[in-house]
Amino acid sequence: MTPQQPAPRTKAFLALVLLVLLGAVCIGAGQWQLRRAHERETLQAAIEAGRRAPALTLDAQHRDGPDWHPANARGHWLNPFTVLLDNRNLKGQPGLWVATPLELQDSPGTAVLVLRGWIARPMPPAGLPDLDAEAGLVQVEGTLLHRVPRLFDLGSLTGPADTALPRPFPTGDGQPPRVQNLPLEALETATGLSLLPVVLQQAPTRDSGLIQDWPGPSTDAGQNYNYALQWFSFAAIALIAACITAWRILRRPSPASHA
Repeated sequence: MTPQQPAPRTKAFLALVLLVLLGAVCIGAGQWQLRRAHERETLQAAIEAGRRAPALTLDAQHRDGPDWHPANARGHWLNPFTVLLDNRNLKGQPGLWVATPLELQDSPGTAVLVLRGWIARPMPPAGLPDLDAEAGLVQVEGTLLHRVPRLFDLGSLTGPADTALPRPFPTGDGQPPRVQNLPLEALETATGLSLLPVVLQQAPTRDSGLIQDWPGPSTDAGQNYNYALQWFSFAAIALIAACITAWRILRRPSPASHA
């Protein structure tokens, strides 16, 4: 005995439902791409406005400022608290970012974290060069950010995130620790410093042979508009097919009429 097959009308109804659902999913994906495009346009506008703004001076009274604004700070480098940020590539070459707190001149114990620059990752058996910044009072210029740019940490999915600093810090061997990401709260806890809620991304300067070539966030909104157009095209195809299927269902006589 052969199993009873679904009626053609039932198959058509199922196809209609699936086509409508597919169209709705594609419309949702297109709207998400449009939101991403608007976010990137807003970010690009903020970056351009920040670059045109006058420089801010960070001190005990002025502890914060908008992202992407130029800023400067005067103080002394705290070289023992230098941290290396791993897996920071520059033009395809693996390397490290060097981050060192700068103790503010007018507020001892208060510091701002400075991303000093990039250095190529040394290949064994070569070691790190001398990364100590110059001693004495210095003025550092750069761009404000509210956090160290993060990398996706695959290890955080299966265990603790790679942000832990050694205890005690600084270490006895004098070697700066390496981490994947560096939250300001973790550095503040490890050092006992009072850190400003911003990071200073140092402008190009001569600093221990470091390179100040900072990658910016992606602001290519055109790519998102292209993806949105593709998704809306898929949605249109699915909904047109749904309309054709519905028209065929309405034209097809029911089994009762045949009887």
